[in-house]
Amino acid sequence: MTKPKPLTASIKKYHQLRTDVIKHLYYSKALTLTELSHRTHKSLPLITSVVNDLVEDGYVLEHGLAPSTGGRRALTFLLNKQKQRYIVAVAMDQLVTQVVIYDLLNQVQAKPEILKLTLKDDPEVTKTLINFLKTYISGSGISTGQILGVGMGMPGFVNAEQGVNHTFFTITGDGNLTKYLSKELGLPVFIDNDSSIIALAELKFGAGKELKDVMVVNIGWGIGLGMVINGSLFRGHSGYAGEFSHIPLSQSNKLCSCGKRGCLEVDTSLLVLVERAKSQIAEGVSSSLERLFEENNKLPGDHFLEAAKAGDPLAVSILADAAFLIGKGLATLIHIINPKLIVLSGRGATAGKILMAPIQQAIHEFCIPRLAEHTDIKVSELANESGLLGAATLVVENCNFN
Repeated sequence: MTKPKPLTASIKKYHQLRTDVIKHLYYSKALTLTELSHRTHKSLPLITSVVNDLVEDGYVLEHGLAPSTGGRRALTFLLNKQKQRYIVAVAMDQLVTQVVIYDLLNQVQAKPEILKLTLKDDPEVTKTLINFLKTYISGSGISTGQILGVGMGMPGFVNAEQGVNHTFFTITGDGNLTKYLSKELGLPVFIDNDSSIIALAELKFGAGKELKDVMVVNIGWGIGLGMVINGSLFRGHSGYAGEFSHIPLSQSNKLCSCGKRGCLEVDTSLLVLVERAKSQIAEGVSSSLERLFEENNKLPGDHFLEAAKAGDPLAVSILADAAFLIGKGLATLIHIINPKLIVLSGRGATAGKILMAPIQQAIHEFCIPRLAEHTDIKVSELANESGLLGAATLVVENCNFN
């Protein structure tokens, strides 16, 4: 049997442009040929040829006419949901794993499912995760041949390039979690840190769209940070940039999960805030949380956030104290990075309005005004979907769409 001839440089470039066009349509929905030409920096005739090929392949379809700009209205193009190409998106935190299947228009194709899974470096946790994903994918009725890949955002020291999580899911041998999961699931798998993919979601679909310098704070069981610098995700020299939780801003001497003392996380994580609320309730403070914590239909952290949004004085007070410390940390970031925008995202961002006032107060108190006035702070509009959208984006960024 003869080996297939290697692709020439020009064919490789054409395939890459084809992939780039699909990505632009994925992120921007409907675009004209002229818009695609500008975004890819390629000639209009070449883009026209690529789009015509994608239409023939069933990846792209004509969507209708663009709004009039004074001349002849241009035809727009959209990714074709009938192509039946799907993405498995997995968003993990320390206690909960969510999974959903999207099509290329980010429309849900299989009902999202949630697994309560406490992460620890234990082979049984990895087995539980794999079985959960296998069951979900097989139960979706979608064949693996139609799935482009599995994107996974997870906590821990994740090196996305090497496919390794040094905190959870340690794999024997070469330690490559990506290869191990790909083999078990029979699908391409891509992993990244949970805060990084949330930043990716905000950059592509949320408040950071079209911006160059954005910090995205992942408020949850810890306090993560995804950094977009000059329009790209910044990972640092060894891939671990963004450990905002471990800035030594705490006034207490409590031991952090990292083994150090004084980390921001020990006074601001949702787990700590829940314990603080329980302690004050035990001391006789009246709160709706006393009843809510007895209910097992949600995690205590989610009950805490709901109580804060409902105006419970104890929850609001505890959350405001934590938000002030987060704001103090953000003042440090503003001094170092000078970002255009800071986005409050993650699970805790559902209580965004309560967070904003103390965060702004801390920034006014600790940040040089000339710097602070050039940085906007917004609460994410993607809310709980940011992790799943970021995981889907991980697949799109690494897929060749053959």
